[in-house]
Amino acid sequence: MPAKSKAQQKAAGAALAAKRGDMPKSELKGASKSMAKSMTEKELHDLAATSRKGKPEHADKS
Repeated sequence: MPAKSKAQQKAAGAALAAKRGDMPKSELKGASKSMAKSMTEKELHDLAATSRKGKPEHADKS
């Protein structure tokens, strides 16, 4: 499942780093914090590996 925006891709990358132990989970905020709790490492990797080229900074709310 590819990321829909740059923000989602960045949040997934931060959550993945925390899940792998590269950064403390206490540093996570907002979406990345909930992603780390609710998603598997593979799901986070799939989102984080999405290219940012051509993606909007934030996805539409609709």
